[in-house]
Amino acid sequence: MTTLWCEHAWLPDGPADAVAIEVADGRITSLRPGAPRTGTVLPGVTLPGFANAHSHAFHRALRGHPSPDARSFWSWRDDMYRVAEALDPDSYRRLATAVYTEMALAGYTSVTEFHYLHHGPGGRPYDDPNAMGHALVDAAAAAGIRLTLLDTCYLAGGIDEPLSAVQRRFADAHSDAWIERVEPLLKLDDGDRVRLGAAVHSVRAVPEPEMSGVVEWAAGWPLHVHLSEQPAENEACLAAYGRTPTALLDYAGVLGPDTVAVHATHLTTDDIDRLAASGTRVCLCPTTERDLGDGIGPASQLHDAGVGLLLGSDSQAVVDPFEEARGMEMHERLAHRVRQRFSPAQLLDAAADGASLTAGAPADLVTVALDSVRTAGIAPVGVLHAAGAADVTDVMVGGRWVVRGRVHQGVDRPAAALAAEITALREA
Repeated sequence: MTTLWCEHAWLPDGPADAVAIEVADGRITSLRPGAPRTGTVLPGVTLPGFANAHSHAFHRALRGHPSPDARSFWSWRDDMYRVAEALDPDSYRRLATAVYTEMALAGYTSVTEFHYLHHGPGGRPYDDPNAMGHALVDAAAAAGIRLTLLDTCYLAGGIDEPLSAVQRRFADAHSDAWIERVEPLLKLDDGDRVRLGAAVHSVRAVPEPEMSGVVEWAAGWPLHVHLSEQPAENEACLAAYGRTPTALLDYAGVLGPDTVAVHATHLTTDDIDRLAASGTRVCLCPTTERDLGDGIGPASQLHDAGVGLLLGSDSQAVVDPFEEARGMEMHERLAHRVRQRFSPAQLLDAAADGASLTAGAPADLVTVALDSVRTAGIAPVGVLHAAGAADVTDVMVGGRWVVRGRVHQGVDRPAAALAAEITALREA
């Protein structure tokens, strides 16, 4: 049994003072506000651990390398392809370990990895066809973070377009071949530290007739899909299928309560209604969406329709759950010229994927300092509006300390590791 004494802790009804949290066997067993100081003292405010609901770990190598011709998502994508071309299982394990460590230091206790970099150069399979997936599992274990590995079906270079040379690394021949490759990964799912799921990359990369195979295989598992990130995707889908991407996914059976649509930036009113009716949730990635110039998604309309909202770091342009939560709110303020469209509790719900500090919940928590130049003088309820990743002091995952005193407990010198791996990739 471990006793934590939190100066402030964000409970289901909001922040409370002097909260004693008992932890045993990786779970919270009790919480007592107004308790005398005892056990491990955690100054600041303690929150449920943040959930990174959409990640491409290798995109971290693109941060801070602006290109004079990178004027759109599509030109940025070319740079991303060049990085992907240089990775192998060993370098991917090292890079992802450093990236997931960066996430843990920022307060993330779980990450959902949208994994589509499967094969070797030219699409040649490795001796272990899932070597790149195993690299991500190993990386998450080393970083001490929970992982949902979404093995992504990727079959085409675009709607009615062949695969490019680098896209062959992402692709299987058809959905049955994807299933055959993914099946051995099932044994990795332990229902705790590692979960397996699936993804339809997009309506661009998976033809509609192939989607049903993915949906049937993934029944009962998490299923994600990139949706309407760019107007060009909508236009191509309407031209090829006579439907919006959302309507096509609905027709193909992809939407549903186990499904998360990522981005959902350019939606019609009918699209939003379909997402709501199906129980599909939406993951917004505000820092990536503004970095790529994608646009501001309809967060208010989705929320008002009853669509659950999540947040992800996506391209790792920023790894900061506070910035993602603030981004969702600030984008809405810009779009609608109304302050506090989302309450602090609603922002935390999106940032933590609904997790809360309650008896019986996993002991996944993050403590944030309230004495930095960013947070000094704020009310605990304002922490998501004021703090940043640098203010995270302690992180616990499943009752085990991953970060203590801003130091990762399992990975030494993560900044040096990031620098070394990214430099090697970009010089390859």
